[in-house]
Amino acid sequence: MGSESETSRVRLVGAVAGIGSGLTKVAVGHGFDTIKTRLQCSPPGTYKGAVDCLLKTVRNESIFALYKGATPPAVGWAAIDSLLLGSLHNYRLFLIRHGMTEPVPGTDVKRLTLVGHGIAGLFAGWTSALLATPMEQLKVKLQLQLQRSTADRQYKGPIDCMRQIVRAHGMLGLWTGFTGSLAFRSNFLWMFGSFEALMRAFSKLDGTPYAISTPMANFLSGGLASFVYWIMAIPADNIKNRMMATPHDQPKPSFTATARQIFAEGGFRGYYRGLVPTLLRAFPVNASALWVYEGLMRVLGAEKVRAYRCI
Repeated sequence: MGSESETSRVRLVGAVAGIGSGLTKVAVGHGFDTIKTRLQCSPPGTYKGAVDCLLKTVRNESIFALYKGATPPAVGWAAIDSLLLGSLHNYRLFLIRHGMTEPVPGTDVKRLTLVGHGIAGLFAGWTSALLATPMEQLKVKLQLQLQRSTADRQYKGPIDCMRQIVRAHGMLGLWTGFTGSLAFRSNFLWMFGSFEALMRAFSKLDGTPYAISTPMANFLSGGLASFVYWIMAIPADNIKNRMMATPHDQPKPSFTATARQIFAEGGFRGYYRGLVPTLLRAFPVNASALWVYEGLMRVLGAEKVRAYRCI
């Protein structure tokens, strides 16, 4: 940790590292995300499951259809993760400065508590919703276009999609689904709380034959924590995506009305549509993204927010 004067100002190193994380997510995971979105937002009975959705998409539209809507995430995820992880780092430092710490067992060194890591994740998730909502709305609308030819699609690209939404609802129309996004992104509490818990568990292997390096611990913790995150977050993700998928010539849906509609169509199971491709995507995407983020944080000399070391 640096001096009080060094840590009392906003730190940008997390934002820079977050750009690398965001680009990694798109490269590794966008195809999985397209399948998830179609399962969640298509009329019931359109697909028998994730494999059926994949096969129909590739057969009817080509393999490149899996990367429909990839332009907004390519730009957007870099910006979203920059905001998410940059604010996460600053919230962690803020909580450390204000005493949400505990001693590392057997030492006098202080570290941020597990609860503190969860709270930092919660507020970082809410912060990132400001930018994520319009980016994700464009992605969802583009992913749901099933036509092979661009000429047959309602939206010719992200800019055209944005123009049509703004023409119908004004600039605030880009934030349709914001309440769903807030509910969904609240679950970063679980993501970063469990990531820290797993990092601490792996650190206890130091000095044993099973000890692993810090980068490997980052990779495994990121992947495993993503399972916790998505199991908790998938109901809100379904509601959010349904809200964003509403055609722009219809009234903007409310969170509660959308939740009731999903329940009426499929009961509680309806909230878990898309869970299989989500979990298949979760480990490689988040393991890779957090490996890149934590590695860049070390290279850039970021302040330490945890007081343990894997070899």
